[in-house]
Amino acid sequence: MAPLPIIIDCDPGQDDAVALLLALASPELEVLGITTVHGNVPLAVNAANARALVEFAGWPELPVFAGSDRPLRRPGIHAVRVHGPSGLQGFDLPPARRPVEPRHAVEVLVETLRTRNDVTLCALGPLTNLAEAFTWAPEIVKRVRRIVLMGGASKGGNVTPVAEFNIHADPEAAALVFAAGAPITMFGLDVTHKALVNAEHCRGFRAAGKRGAAASGWCDFPDRYNPMRYGAVGLPLHDPCVIAWLIDPTLFAGKECFVAVETESPLTLGQTVVDWWGRLGEKPNATVIERIDAEGFFKLLSERLARLG
Repeated sequence: MAPLPIIIDCDPGQDDAVALLLALASPELEVLGITTVHGNVPLAVNAANARALVEFAGWPELPVFAGSDRPLRRPGIHAVRVHGPSGLQGFDLPPARRPVEPRHAVEVLVETLRTRNDVTLCALGPLTNLAEAFTWAPEIVKRVRRIVLMGGASKGGNVTPVAEFNIHADPEAAALVFAAGAPITMFGLDVTHKALVNAEHCRGFRAAGKRGAAASGWCDFPDRYNPMRYGAVGLPLHDPCVIAWLIDPTLFAGKECFVAVETESPLTLGQTVVDWWGRLGEKPNATVIERIDAEGFFKLLSERLARLG
């Protein structure tokens, strides 16, 4: 089969970095480009990280485009406390040799989707770039093959009691994207908290070569947080789940649901309301993933890191 064309929209971030390595190591995927958005760290930092990552992975010609540096309507928030000031605390990358491309990520998304209808958008950060592209050029929505995103939760958040970071960072953008009409597959905390990376996994990554050693460093960095909050020893590896599903969807399972995003309530701002049992009578707008074969997921990740060496 021909590789699946994808654009990865991200905010690197350690788990974004591992997701990028997984994508670039996988012949099933054709990475057309990387776009970055405000999120884990400020835009200038994560754009530089993405540029350095593609060169570190052995893809120096892959273009990286910086996008929106703030949410649609609110002040920006970041997760430096979790990811460190560099965003990639735990393993320092060599500086990039070439700069980020001068064109804006939203412009690139619009122009790509105006000319192609086979592209899957992999959204690993706040959904601002996608929302701005859909607002600028509504006709491109029907040309999106699928949006596969990491964001949201139905059973509890990681920023507030109910909101996950990527959605909470720009709830208006998330609400717009979920309502736009493009096919969506959602990887929320309900599944990513079952992809827990531990010391054994990190040893396997290190055995895969220098890219695996980098992944191990990024996964080891957050271990100062109490792992028991996840119900087991280990910490969640969120964003690579998106890429793994594209490579091998049999590792995951979920259900078609209607999902809405709360944009008004101070108490529940950014909550993804997942109508699991269809009580609202709305047409499903997302496949919400809830189950993962964690052993198979980490086997796939280790194998692909070894391909990069």
